[in-house]
Amino acid sequence: MIAPVLTLAEDLTMLASEALTVIGLRLTQLASGGPAAGVEAQRMVTEKVSAFGEAAALLATGGSLHTVVKGYRGHIQANVRRLTS
Repeated sequence: MIAPVLTLAEDLTMLASEALTVIGLRLTQLASGGPAAGVEAQRMVTEKVSAFGEAAALLATGGSLHTVVKGYRGHIQANVRRLTS
């Protein structure tokens, strides 16, 4: 009983940490301006809408909160890779 809660807590902690990394990378890119900043701002909004829809559909079809968090982590990790390349 405790193990799933601890695993979820660990994933939520990692999600928060990784999200802060993406926020920092995006703020740096947005602050530098230029055409890439506009593209990144548009991508950021589009990703948020898409992630909400994905999470809502997953929960509506019986998915767990843990599965939603893991999905968000995957998207965030992809953003870190993209923004640091």
